[in-house]
Amino acid sequence: MKNIAIFASGAGSNAQKIIDHFRGSDKAAVTLILCNKPGAGVFTIAENEHIPSILIDKERFFKSDDYIQILKEANIDLIVLAGFLWKVPGNLVQAFPEHIINIHPALLPKYGGKGMYGHFVHDAVISAKEPESGITIHFVNEKYDDGATILQERCTITPDDTPETLAKKVQVLEHKFYPLIVERLLTL
Repeated sequence: MKNIAIFASGAGSNAQKIIDHFRGSDKAAVTLILCNKPGAGVFTIAENEHIPSILIDKERFFKSDDYIQILKEANIDLIVLAGFLWKVPGNLVQAFPEHIINIHPALLPKYGGKGMYGHFVHDAVISAKEPESGITIHFVNEKYDDGATILQERCTITPDDTPETLAKKVQVLEHKFYPLIVERLLTL
């Protein structure tokens, strides 16, 4: 049985889809949720699903190996960023090389980098009059949205799309493909 840790900062819709995907599986399970935002919805998900959760302390996260130790003690096989808004520190990336993945709500390398998340991405894509957008699932390295691409899926942008309607199209892709990629990586 493989153990998945999810790092999140918000409501946790992708976290819930991954938990649901592996419910009853003999291959893998989400066994730990870490979040940097007190009161975030992902904590409610963790409680409802009986999954241990941890509020990340910023100082410890960026200036110690404490969370590496926690993840290793929990026998974590894959770290899944699901709306996690902090840059992952280099020591954590080095401790779990090619075992940390992220999903970005655009087709990287466009519309990535610091500050490019959520509605900021969708606003930029619509403003640039792009014909399509989508998701990029990628490995995490020491830079924002820079790791090797695992999968990209696209959606068409119509003239009447707004950042809000685009966000819904992108979220459909996230919920469909992220759990499948997590499973694929754990069975390689």
